[in-house]
Amino acid sequence: MELRLATMADLPTLRTVMDAAIAELQKGFLSEEQIESSRTIMGLDTQLVEDGTYFVVEHEGEIVGCGGWSRRATLYGSDTTAGRDAHLLDPAGDAARVRAMYTLPRCARRGVGRMILEACEEAAAAEGFTRMSLMATLSGVPLYTRYGFVEVERVPDARTSGRSAGAPVPCIRMEAPIRPRPAGRARP
Repeated sequence: MELRLATMADLPTLRTVMDAAIAELQKGFLSEEQIESSRTIMGLDTQLVEDGTYFVVEHEGEIVGCGGWSRRATLYGSDTTAGRDAHLLDPAGDAARVRAMYTLPRCARRGVGRMILEACEEAAAAEGFTRMSLMATLSGVPLYTRYGFVEVERVPDARTSGRSAGAPVPCIRMEAPIRPRPAGRARP
């Protein structure tokens, strides 16, 4: 598998990966109504691609996963999610944001997410951040916990309430320290 920065030309494929991940990987964690609500609050934030902080993982020329980090305040959501905040974070006190992690269902649990997390951590550390935060779906919690993230709070996202797809989506805000390590050494 190979990791590279996403480009604007990747956007249609990224949306396909995200749709598949939302539809399949959340089964067993969320109801059908919550999965539909997830489509409203999750997805592609093109600001990450424009900022050069969004990665894709390719296997045999196919994009099998994507995810990134941000130096901006928005914690999660797509281009159309309410409550976005593009102001720049202060690495001295703020945590870098890990954002929009998705894997093709047939490639789940093969190291795609870890590969992206390692790239995010390295890039955020290079800009002076000492912590990372993210908003996890229930299906993502095992990966993030193994990587070293800890739960900070549970936050049901009810921004879709009152719409046809209006079931609140359980989310978990998590944080992890960026641990110093020698160049080229993976996190344990």
